[in-house]
Amino acid sequence: MSAQVRSAAIVGIHEYPSRDVEGALSPLQIKAASAARALEDAGLSWSDVDAIYDAGEAGPMSGFMISEYFGIRPNVIDTTNVGGSSYEYHAAHARRDIAAGKAKVALLTYGSTAHSNAARIGVGGRGGAGLPGDNVESFVGQTLVANYAMVACRHMYEYGTTSEQLAEISVATRAHAMRNPEAVQAMKDLEFLDIRETTVDDVVKSRMIADPLHLLECCMISDGGGAVVIAAPEVARNCAKRPVWILGTGEATKYPENGGDITTSAAAQSGPPAFAEAGVTPDEIDVAMIYDSFSITVLTILEDLGFCPKGEGGRWVEGGRLRFDRPGDGPALNTDGGGLSSNHPGMRGIFLLIEAARQLRGESTSQVDHASLAVAHGNGGMLGARHCAGTVILGRD
Repeated sequence: MSAQVRSAAIVGIHEYPSRDVEGALSPLQIKAASAARALEDAGLSWSDVDAIYDAGEAGPMSGFMISEYFGIRPNVIDTTNVGGSSYEYHAAHARRDIAAGKAKVALLTYGSTAHSNAARIGVGGRGGAGLPGDNVESFVGQTLVANYAMVACRHMYEYGTTSEQLAEISVATRAHAMRNPEAVQAMKDLEFLDIRETTVDDVVKSRMIADPLHLLECCMISDGGGAVVIAAPEVARNCAKRPVWILGTGEATKYPENGGDITTSAAAQSGPPAFAEAGVTPDEIDVAMIYDSFSITVLTILEDLGFCPKGEGGRWVEGGRLRFDRPGDGPALNTDGGGLSSNHPGMRGIFLLIEAARQLRGESTSQVDHASLAVAHGNGGMLGARHCAGTVILGRD
């Protein structure tokens, strides 16, 4: 690791604890509260921040609106919005801007009241062909979850993947969620039934949502938010907590095309440069924070990032190997409980960075012994259609 370039580090994190704010807070208020706590976690103040990264989820004109609301006059404003992968892109861009000398302390924030607003994220309409390339799916009434179900069907047809194998992902993340008090409270607040660790049988016998995806393979819809502070080395070394270094990053996009393979995600493009830049391989990763909108999202991304060969993901995840207490079997998956059992307010990318940082600090509720390397991979858009991928490799001192 001594040869790795350590030009920026995560030095402050905070996850807003409530997943059901009952309309008492706005997304902007959640962002501000989370930012204040993340800066406190880092031992920094608002006046130290000179770069803002924002996906615009709290309102239009997010660059200057959020700066004014926070009382910051940033040297850098980045308003990249690529859906759920936005915050992996933000982390990569913050690292580049800090390395270029344009900033020293970057602030990433997210806030959402999707649950309070009763947003139909997965099963509602697609917004009337709002995307230029979306000239078929919306017209025929295809929902977001239908895209993912289509990918799952194809993966099953192509590689023999089974519902029982996909269920292993939900079982592992629920096991981690039951160790996380905030995730357990979230399930209570969102009126989950029979809150406990689940089995493969529980998952495959849960209600079908979009064949072959069952209820327990679909993410929850919650409120929530969080913040991440990223700093230059000279700042990071003097912060309150151990720095978590950004070692490598990759970005990619994928869209429907004739002859394209819908079971391969943009992670196949974003992963290799991230691992190469970090100078590590997937076999060395201790914790994998993978965007889990649905079980099939995780399975395809694990394959595409190189944790196992394409098509072998189903067999590879069997037997509980993704649990935090099976370090010899591969990376622990979504140790906070993930979008399936902890939170999913609409764009979950920031929570991947937060929990990865917790793990490398030794602060997770499902702590992997001696965790030293983590990957945070965000997926924005829709698997099986147009989507973006952001891969971030993180390491500790």
